[in-house]
Amino acid sequence: MSCAHAGIICSTVAVPRSAFVGAHAASGREEGGVVTHGRSGLAVGFTYAAAILMMVAGVFDILQGLAAIIRQHYYVVGANYVYKFDVTAWGWIHLLLGLVLGVAGFFLLRGALWARILGITAAAVVGIANFMWLPYYPVWSIVIIAMCVVIIWALAAHGREIAE
Repeated sequence: MSCAHAGIICSTVAVPRSAFVGAHAASGREEGGVVTHGRSGLAVGFTYAAAILMMVAGVFDILQGLAAIIRQHYYVVGANYVYKFDVTAWGWIHLLLGLVLGVAGFFLLRGALWARILGITAAAVVGIANFMWLPYYPVWSIVIIAMCVVIIWALAAHGREIAE
């Protein structure tokens, strides 16, 4: 069976109720004596939102990296900071991480499993990099860290549904 909701095509698998003898029959929806299992529209929506957030956070990180590469004196940090690198080095780090996050978000929209795995990993690394970048640009770093947390949650909790 298949259904269409607001332009989104989803599929369901019909399994006779007798196939669930001794199993958890309550895990699916019952329609006319047949238990169906389908993709949750909410879960797919969270995954699409995570993919779009990945692309947006990637662009933000690319712009942050470009600003650090082009105008090194734009960012200033105190002398006693543990993770103090050259601002240009931080710029290249943010530029490359932003590219990886944005590309993973693009391919996640296409349903690639590797993009989901890379997305979770890249969002974690981008979040850690922005934590270490806090003294350079605190408010912006907190916004990016929050976006990364939402991305990780959405992909870990709901990312499987987009590939089905």
